[in-house]
Amino acid sequence: MSLARTTVVAAVDGSPSATRAALWAADLAARRHHPLRLVHADDAYSFGYAGGLAPPQSYFDEMAAAGAQVLRDAEDVVRRAHPDLDVTVDLQTAGPVPTLIEQSNDALLLVLGARGLGGFRALLAGSTAVAMVAYGRCPVAVVRGATAGDAPRTEGPVVVGVDGSPTSDAAIGTAFDEASWRGAELVAVHSWLEYATDQMLDRGLDPGWGQVEQAETELLAQRLAGWQEKYPDVVVRRVVTRGRPVERLLEQADRAQLLVVGSRGHGGFAGMLVGSTSQALIHHATCPLLVVRPVGS
Repeated sequence: MSLARTTVVAAVDGSPSATRAALWAADLAARRHHPLRLVHADDAYSFGYAGGLAPPQSYFDEMAAAGAQVLRDAEDVVRRAHPDLDVTVDLQTAGPVPTLIEQSNDALLLVLGARGLGGFRALLAGSTAVAMVAYGRCPVAVVRGATAGDAPRTEGPVVVGVDGSPTSDAAIGTAFDEASWRGAELVAVHSWLEYATDQMLDRGLDPGWGQVEQAETELLAQRLAGWQEKYPDVVVRRVVTRGRPVERLLEQADRAQLLVVGSRGHGGFAGMLVGSTSQALIHHATCPLLVVRPVGS
């Protein structure tokens, strides 16, 4: 994560999911000695009566009051957990996507809950979360537990998806940093074939899996080498596997406290966080998902 950015931003809307995400963000901010900004956005000005008539001013006043209360409640929860944390609040009237994109301009990290309501009611209905991954200008964390009502795990390894792309390399650095801060094992997952060539196997042809696997194992070792020297305290377990990357990552996420991936990949992770793959990781990972962008992207 960039040293020029210091503030962790958490989107809140009064939902239990957003509150858990705010606490997760506060834990991270307190551990790293960074300030936390709580943000609430209500798209109040998109409302209108039939025929394009504007709603009364009382409507906007009520929306603003409700949003301010959401922020006060979230701030109270966070301050009880971390009394010394530097916390600020920000009430916005634009829609969730433009608000969060604007917030991402100077954020160290943007944290979203797994299920929203109110101003962020569509946060993880698909389009908003994917939009933030695609257009946000900082890493994005989607905080999930094993089920919709569970708090995120605080034990287990940090898992990172590796494919050799620039975004994957950025994810590796972030994953090592997170594993070091958390005192956790790092599991580096490299899936080198998204779709098995069943027809070759049916015809008795030798696809040369052994040679390919050896080459892919060496590729993973090369990608990790410099980082292991920089973080000698981090124990690394390498997983080289043949199959669909999203399935392999979800398998590892079942036991993890954090899953880290790049915003866009190639090879075994082609299309990472685009379309169906993004939906699978955002909606089905059973631990917090951290999506990393390359520096300067």
